[in-house]
Amino acid sequence: MPSLSVIIPVRNEAAALPLLLADLAPLRAAGAELIVVDGGSSDATRALAAAQVDQLLEAPAGRARQMNAGAAVAHGDYLWFVHADTRVSAASIERLRAVLTERPIWGRFDVRLSGSGLALRLIGTMINMRSRLTGVATGDQGIFIVRESFGALGGFADIPLMEDIELSRRLKKRVRPRCMRPPLTTSSRRWEQEGIWRTVLFMWRLRLAYYCGASPEQLARQYHRGPPL
Repeated sequence: MPSLSVIIPVRNEAAALPLLLADLAPLRAAGAELIVVDGGSSDATRALAAAQVDQLLEAPAGRARQMNAGAAVAHGDYLWFVHADTRVSAASIERLRAVLTERPIWGRFDVRLSGSGLALRLIGTMINMRSRLTGVATGDQGIFIVRESFGALGGFADIPLMEDIELSRRLKKRVRPRCMRPPLTTSSRRWEQEGIWRTVLFMWRLRLAYYCGASPEQLARQYHRGPPL
C-alpha cells in the first residue's frame, strides 16, 4: 500500500476545516499524513487544525504557494491536494486507497456541489463531463499525484489562479488522469451567493481568457472581484 500525504491549503476556513478533518480522521488513523498549510488566517483556523494534523505550516497566501510548501515537506509516496471546503466520504477514501495500489501517475475525483436543486446537480455533472473529455482537473476535484512526478514537474506554477489547470495540462501530456467515483462534495457557497448561472458564465469566461493567453494575475483580480452585476 503506497503511503499518502494529504495537503490542505487554508485561509480563514474555521467553519469548514473541522468538518473535512473529521472526514479524514480515519484515513489518518490508517497511516496517512495530514498537512495543513495556512496562508495567513485571521480566524481560529490554525488553532482548530493543530491537534488534528501531522504538520501545520505557514506559507505566503496563494493556493499554489501553499500547496507547494506542503508538498516540500510531505513524506508520502502520493500527494493528495484537497480544498478546505471539501467533504470526503468513507467510500471515496476506500476507493482512493484501492486505486493507489495500482500505482497510477495521477488522478482526480468527480465532484458534486453541496447545495440542493437541479441546477447545482447539473453543474456538477457538467464539471465532471468536461474533465473526462479534456483530461483537465480542477482543485475542487481532489487531484492526487505521485510525489516524485510532482517534484520532477516542478510542482504547481507560481501563479495566483489556474494553477490546477496549468498542472493538469502538463500532466496529461504524459498520461490522462484516473477519473474516480464516488464524488467529493464541494461547497456551493460561491454559486449561491453570486448567482448560479451568473457564476457559471463568469467562470467559463475566465477559463476561456486563460486559454487565449490572458495573464493569471489579471484573471485573479477579476476572480476575487466576482462576476459583474
